[in-house]
Amino acid sequence: MIVPPIIRSLIRPAATRHSLWLVLLLLFSSPAAQAQAKSAAAKSATKAATDFTLAANGKAAAIYASATDWPGVLRAAKDLQADVQRVTKIEPSFSTSQPAEQAVVLIGTIGKSPLIDALVKQKKLDASAITGKWEVFVRQVVLNPMPGVKQALVIAGSDKRGTIYGIYDLSQQIGVSPWYWWADVPVKPQTALHIPAVRHTLGEPKVKYRGIFLNDEAPALSGWAKEKFGGINSKMYAHVFELILRLKGNYLWPAMWGNAFNDDDKLSPVMADEYGVVMGTSHHEPMQRAQQEWKRYGHGPWNYQTNDTTLRRFWRQGIRNMGTHESIVTMAMRGDGDEPMSEGSNIALLEKIVADQRKILAEETHKPADQTPQLWALYKEVQDYYDKGMRVPDDITLLLCDDNWGNLRKLPKLSEKPRKGGYGIYYHFDYVGGPRNYKWLNTNPLPRIWEQMHLAHEYGANQIWIVNVGDLKPMELPISFFLEYAWNPDRISAGQVGDYTQRWAAQQFGPKYAADIADILAKYAKYNARRKPELLDANTYSLATGEWATVVADYNALLARAEAINQKLPTADRDAYFELVLHPVLACANLNELYYTVAQNREAAKTNQPTTNALAEKAKALYAKDTEIKDRYHALAGGKWNHMMDQTHIGYTYWQQPNADKMPDVVTLPAGATASDATPKSAAVASAAYVSLEAEHYTQAVNAGPITWQRLPDLGRTAGAVTTFPVTAVPTAAPGGSSPHLEYRINLAQAGPVTVSAYLAPTLDFTNTTGLRYAVSIDDEAPQLVNLHTGLAPENGNRPWQQAVAESIILKTSQHNVAAAGAHTLKFWRVDPGVVLEKLVVSPSPLPATYLGPPANAKGVAAEPKSEKGSLGRR
Repeated sequence: MIVPPIIRSLIRPAATRHSLWLVLLLLFSSPAAQAQAKSAAAKSATKAATDFTLAANGKAAAIYASATDWPGVLRAAKDLQADVQRVTKIEPSFSTSQPAEQAVVLIGTIGKSPLIDALVKQKKLDASAITGKWEVFVRQVVLNPMPGVKQALVIAGSDKRGTIYGIYDLSQQIGVSPWYWWADVPVKPQTALHIPAVRHTLGEPKVKYRGIFLNDEAPALSGWAKEKFGGINSKMYAHVFELILRLKGNYLWPAMWGNAFNDDDKLSPVMADEYGVVMGTSHHEPMQRAQQEWKRYGHGPWNYQTNDTTLRRFWRQGIRNMGTHESIVTMAMRGDGDEPMSEGSNIALLEKIVADQRKILAEETHKPADQTPQLWALYKEVQDYYDKGMRVPDDITLLLCDDNWGNLRKLPKLSEKPRKGGYGIYYHFDYVGGPRNYKWLNTNPLPRIWEQMHLAHEYGANQIWIVNVGDLKPMELPISFFLEYAWNPDRISAGQVGDYTQRWAAQQFGPKYAADIADILAKYAKYNARRKPELLDANTYSLATGEWATVVADYNALLARAEAINQKLPTADRDAYFELVLHPVLACANLNELYYTVAQNREAAKTNQPTTNALAEKAKALYAKDTEIKDRYHALAGGKWNHMMDQTHIGYTYWQQPNADKMPDVVTLPAGATASDATPKSAAVASAAYVSLEAEHYTQAVNAGPITWQRLPDLGRTAGAVTTFPVTAVPTAAPGGSSPHLEYRINLAQAGPVTVSAYLAPTLDFTNTTGLRYAVSIDDEAPQLVNLHTGLAPENGNRPWQQAVAESIILKTSQHNVAAAGAHTLKFWRVDPGVVLEKLVVSPSPLPATYLGPPANAKGVAAEPKSEKGSLGRR
């Protein structure tokens, strides 16, 4: 690790007695804190005595907070007490009395803690930068803070969560991962903990509400929670709340498949408010009432035209149940069970529903409706209502949505007047619906999450970010990234996503193998995103071209790397490593090999090849291994996670999951079957010389004005991608000349017509205009405009959209004519913002069918397609 000078200046000799990489982790992720620290560090670099000793020589600094502070702050302070004990085996004392020790940790919220307020009043703590702010903390060492105390490490918050974040920030710095419970990440023992005296803050979060949605939680999360806690109840939610806060999130939509957060366990909402987690209900559950509550207490149809009195009574009770608990209220309504409203529904009716709901809000909270945070989710067909003119009061946050596959459907117009309630995003890491469920494992590469949420940030959708995380457990890395990126999107650039993954890996497993682990984490998500596991079958990849063989070889190579690291890690790390790294690689490598073997079996059976039956037996063994891998997961940590991998994933026949996994059909030949002399068809097309280029391998990038081309490392099915920034720049009116474009020097084997195929990320037209466009030309011909979204609409039944999300690509073509063989310049022109290019292929005639397209060949040097096994190259 290269340590910048500002960081080196903070290193104290005493600090080398514990894991310095953990002490520095926070500073690496906080440029603002580094800048703040610079002068202080320069002044005190030789004064090691100014460091605060949190623990040393068998003694830990006492922790103090005022009894009048928020209950959630006092609870988190006790978590710090436990965290210090986890790291040092020394439990510090915790008290709400006046401290008397020489060195103490003082924790408190401005306006709620006399201890902190006294320091501010005496000008020993400068709170001017945090007072009145949203969720801000400051941490610094204060000398002689009060009589009898020589030194205090002060953690002061602007509000309840600001203080809580400051506490957990320190816990991370001393080596306690936010995933210590949820992923069994062990704490590295330390004999001493010394905290640099530099003043530290993360500032205000850029996204106000940052949260997760537990959803589609049967059979895995629900089965696990029933066994461990008796159900999805307050005992389970205590762990969820703590995780959210340790990750500096603040918002939760609770599990709703057969569950009702406010009704199942009356302690759950009370506990959420005490912890400091803002509660809501999902996009189709208005007025703080779960769908299950309507099933339990509702009467008549879920139809405001015919049953408005009953519905108002039902919703009123929801607001009464909410009381003073910090919440965001979902407004309007969809059909019962997350279905569209009836065809008779209209904009006027929905606007009346919102007006009636706000009247209830005002009456039950005894304050104007605009003083209670609210959202209106423009999910699926609800966006159509908005597009057709439906409006809600300005203080209601418009929660914009993706297409359930991680592609944003709509963003605010840059020219629109700002809304008091702002805009938010509802995003998906998990989904139940067409073209197919994806629930089993993480299939969400961080570079794509970054690219889409960067769009949201730049277009001003920063009031709420909430993501559907399914069962929570398989989504540890993307959850961490989503919430950290939400805190300050400006702090992680496209080129720093890989650095983030490496820091995350170091946080869980230490620095030694962090780079390798990060690459494995990135690769398995990339491989899974090519085709969700639930969509895989024997026909996904091309057997004839060797594509299947290459895909399986790549996954098995990744598995070999993961297994090798597992053998080198301390035994204490291996449960966490299996959960976070090895299991998804092992399970998905096995699944891909299963389908590849089934494909080989079926092909061999066509000509009665003697390998047919052996391949059938191998496939059956791989299918059995899938269960063995699941059982291994369930046995971790003494069976702590039993049922968490119960999700079915083999044997889909349509969008909904099968009730049980099903072995794919294989062929077994009878004894004595005679092999045919038939030769399998070759996929080669001898005359089809082609050029296949990864987008990031351009010869030249031509920028213009504020518009620049940038690589998006590891975004895409095969390599990286390229797009333009800023994403808010207006479209290029007439591409050509010196307008922004990429140039690729290529050699073509013959003159005549060629097809240019562009492989693009499945970005939607978030501008809701004519569709996003690019242009392409060869040499000096006029650029041809191509629209990504002709005929494509993000809705079930739309075949172009279903194909785009299933294959994680939009493939568009244009026709050109070259006058002569030899060297040419292929130009890809920027037209609209947000277009993400992954690959370009130039071919004079059709190529063998493959899923990923022809492999890149020598950065623009023409090559003949090869048909031998494994010819696709490394991906």
